[in-house]
Amino acid sequence: MDHSTHEHTGHSGHLGHAGHAGQTAHRPPATWAAAAQATLHCLTGCAIGEVLGMIIGTAFGLHGAITVVLSVALAFVFGYALTMRGVLRAGVPWRTALKVALAADTVSIAVMEILDNFVMVTVPGAMDAGLGDALFWGSLAGSLVVAFAVTTPVNKWMIGRGKGHAVVHAYHH
Repeated sequence: MDHSTHEHTGHSGHLGHAGHAGQTAHRPPATWAAAAQATLHCLTGCAIGEVLGMIIGTAFGLHGAITVVLSVALAFVFGYALTMRGVLRAGVPWRTALKVALAADTVSIAVMEILDNFVMVTVPGAMDAGLGDALFWGSLAGSLVVAFAVTTPVNKWMIGRGKGHAVVHAYHH
């Protein structure tokens, strides 16, 4: 079977499902499209947490370092929560869903957060800009673009090795 053209239809949704004789467990192909989809999924949770953390930190006038820590923490919470939501829908117990989310998203979220926050703290004035300031929103949007661009190859590499979002794939569809 040519895995590069494998469709996701007819998928059982159970981890470890071995498929037909001679096939390995359902693993998504390590294509750029699969990597971009995994990165976009991860970026959604990261962006929610990152933006919320930056808004809270900026609105309350928190020190830049505290704002970054808050943003990173919320990015991990929302990133894991979005992955767990899909895995829990497949009927997986909560503890297993948490383990899947940790395995699937930790590296991706960590890379994104390092990049997001590096951009935010290195753009002059971005961390001190107010919520009504275009510099704040432009820097935040730019940081997410950089995070997506750099994390996509990381996710492609991980999927190709059966790690990262390849772990979640068994629970989707």
